[in-house]
Amino acid sequence: MELFYREQYISKIRGFYHDTDIIKVITGVRRCGKSSLMEMIKDELIKEGVNEEHIIYIDLDSRKYRKIKADNEFEEVVDELSVSNGTKYLFVDEIQNIKNFEEIINAFRNDGDYSIFITGSNSYLLSGDLSTKLTGRYIEFELFTLNFNEYLSMKKFYNKTIDSNLHVELDKFLREGGFPRTVRFDTFEEKQVYAKAVIDEIFEKDIKRRVKIRNVEVFEAVRNFIINNFGATMSIQSLQHSLQKAGLSVQRATLKRYIDELVSAKILYQCNRFDMKSKKALSGEKKYYLADTSFYFAFNTDNRINYGPALENMVYLYARGKNYAVSVGRIGRLECDFILRDMEQNYSYIQVAYTINESKQTEDREYKPLEMIRDNYPKYVATTDYLLQKRNGIKHINILEFIKDGKKF
Repeated sequence: MELFYREQYISKIRGFYHDTDIIKVITGVRRCGKSSLMEMIKDELIKEGVNEEHIIYIDLDSRKYRKIKADNEFEEVVDELSVSNGTKYLFVDEIQNIKNFEEIINAFRNDGDYSIFITGSNSYLLSGDLSTKLTGRYIEFELFTLNFNEYLSMKKFYNKTIDSNLHVELDKFLREGGFPRTVRFDTFEEKQVYAKAVIDEIFEKDIKRRVKIRNVEVFEAVRNFIINNFGATMSIQSLQHSLQKAGLSVQRATLKRYIDELVSAKILYQCNRFDMKSKKALSGEKKYYLADTSFYFAFNTDNRINYGPALENMVYLYARGKNYAVSVGRIGRLECDFILRDMEQNYSYIQVAYTINESKQTEDREYKPLEMIRDNYPKYVATTDYLLQKRNGIKHINILEFIKDGKKF
């Protein structure tokens, strides 16, 4: 099947295609499209004129290679597939299946004639082994599920019906999520089943194999509670208290370990809070966003959308996909939904709401935190409104059109 090109991510990697001294590590939640991205890179290399004999593609989950577990077995396969002269382009999918993969991958890097691209299960790749053994020798490219613009573009690519009303498409996007495979399913039920299967796969293949979960019921309760309350401010203490009220007793250390595993596997993203007066990160309370909003609807029979956290989640993932560092800002007793920092250390501030046109009180609630920020960095109120306002230099944007056009904050 013809691939839908995700130029946003390809463009980040393209400048490193031919570098043999840097390992390209592609990370992201399972099924977000990492393998397809490597296929796209391979296709571009061939179009550039790279001989296919110089491209080695090994999917360690495939039937052909799934029995390869030892580093010496992997080395033999790569050597057999390698031509003698010129740069080889080595693509390895699910690299964590190989014992001591860091050492063997680094050995090929040291040879000097391999440009290496790897993907793998995040709970392994981000465990610390890779960063410890390959410090300064790799670059991580993080892949997210489809943003709203990619979702619409992919529907068009596969000849799916697109409603002319963007609000209708927004509701579909938030419920169905942005896993590339779901775009090709026809029914919402199929999409929900798929999202649930992704989480189950992450638990079975990543978390369960790597850590001992003594009480699966409690682990799932913690997972489901955070998924059901995504975008809410919470601490270990408040989460523990909420679980106790639901009749589940869990130690704080265990609770923290479970959350860390959910974050490592990228089911969740942790967003820290930042005090703008003291210029320090706030310990304790954090917000958690979902790798994909479909996770929420996969675990709930109620399909009504709570637009507050859902839109925040959409903006959070969009900003991360644009290479922004993201935190939540506190200004006295008020909160700024997001503080963004780009690669050049420039900041921008964002308040997110479905609408501010329903009342003056709603408008004031969204503008007031931004009006208290005294620097000259850009400030945005992001809503789905088409009637845009002007107030104290703060930019009121329609977030649907903003993302659809692929703009940066």
